[in-house]
Amino acid sequence: MNKMIEVARIFILLGLALVVIGGLIYLAAKLGLPLGRLPGDIRVERKNFTCVFALGTSILLSLVLTILLNLLARFLNK
Repeated sequence: MNKMIEVARIFILLGLALVVIGGLIYLAAKLGLPLGRLPGDIRVERKNFTCVFALGTSILLSLVLTILLNLLARFLNK
């Protein structure tokens, strides 16, 4: 298969993945899920500066994505 077609497919899949992720973030905001404000998230606020280290959110998203990808891999291998 032509390399350009393979690259185009990869970009299409990445674009679709970004749309899905964006939609999920939008839904999370609409549903009032406290992503970025979970226990374990560190927030530093000063006069003109705010810095957020979303450690708890990152761990939660990592666990959810690991489970989903493992289920997807098992489904595709059968």
